[in-house]
Amino acid sequence: MSQFFYVHPENPQARLINQAVAIIRNGGVIIYPTDSGYALGCQLENKQALERICRIRDLDKDHNFTLLCRDLSELSLYARVDNTAFRLIRNNTPGAYTFILKATKEVPRRLMNPKRKTIGIRVPDNRIALDLLEALGEPLMSTSLILPGNDFTESDPEAIRDHLEHSVDLIMHGGVLGEHPTTVVDFSEGNPEIRRHGSGDPQPFE
Repeated sequence: MSQFFYVHPENPQARLINQAVAIIRNGGVIIYPTDSGYALGCQLENKQALERICRIRDLDKDHNFTLLCRDLSELSLYARVDNTAFRLIRNNTPGAYTFILKATKEVPRRLMNPKRKTIGIRVPDNRIALDLLEALGEPLMSTSLILPGNDFTESDPEAIRDHLEHSVDLIMHGGVLGEHPTTVVDFSEGNPEIRRHGSGDPQPFE
């Protein structure tokens, strides 16, 4: 059975954040709030935790995973990005965007899009997520919590608990969140291309 933390959305309790980090580093799978709804997360290098996430969401090998980052300091380690793209990304983060970029060799192959060798990168505009990433000190492998058969990201942590308390190690309750999908911007071929219109304003990339 998973642990269930009530985390203050504006002033997250450091004790709970540190406990969540310990669970992640110990190979755990967590559910946590972002600015686009609740997400599943695990440590970047943990293959077993990733496999658990794939089972929960019934994902195939072609799924596009995302690295959630605290800021852009690690961007060049995991993605190839030119100066123009970097400036555009920097000027619009944190925010409700997912950026598709060519992955570097630092990204485990199982996380890349198998055909295009790309990875999603985002910096969330959510205090709990940012504090979690800051304490973890590395990106979090992440995917939106969309249960099989559903079209929308889960937003109510109590309902999430009913469905998944035996499937994950931790659920972080950061309030009931609305459905706010990210705007997806693809830089993998150079010029930005909008792949999905969401909450982030697409205008800077058009």
